[in-house]
Amino acid sequence: MFTFDISTSGNLLFGSRAVVVAALALLACAGAAPAADGPHLGQPISPADAAAWDISIGPDGVGLPPGSGTPAQGAVVYAQKCAACHGDKGEGKTNARLVGGQITGPGPAVKTVGSYWPYATMVFDFTRRAMPWTAPKSLTNDEVYAVTAHILRLNGIIGDNDVMDAKTLPQVKMPNRDGFVNLFPNKY
Repeated sequence: MFTFDISTSGNLLFGSRAVVVAALALLACAGAAPAADGPHLGQPISPADAAAWDISIGPDGVGLPPGSGTPAQGAVVYAQKCAACHGDKGEGKTNARLVGGQITGPGPAVKTVGSYWPYATMVFDFTRRAMPWTAPKSLTNDEVYAVTAHILRLNGIIGDNDVMDAKTLPQVKMPNRDGFVNLFPNKY
């Protein structure tokens, strides 16, 4: 059992056992540190395996895959795989609202794809990696382009006949693109 006493000077004094245990713990840690060079778990990942997980899309569209989609095609996919959570017209249901919203004005900010997101490529990137919520990464590239086109159309950002692909999607000017401070102005 450890004992603690207060000296006449007000300092905390430890019992002799506590000092011995602390000294032994320190010695054990100091002796074990040089011997431990890693946990030796798993195996190194190959560049090909790493590339399969590297699906990030930059604001400038670097990394967008082949494929394309229109708002009409996206409406079909959206009705089947998105509307149950986001509402028939993106108005929000059990999950986030995608359409409308405002950043400034009366009341709290309502951040949606149409009012907040600065780059259309972000819509593609997020949808591809995280949607639908019950089966992330299950949509084909064409389905993601189509759903992205549908959401952009619902927000009045693109037209009914616009085709979204690796070339056109980065060219979409989002309403709030200039509402952010770019910390890396020379990168994008």
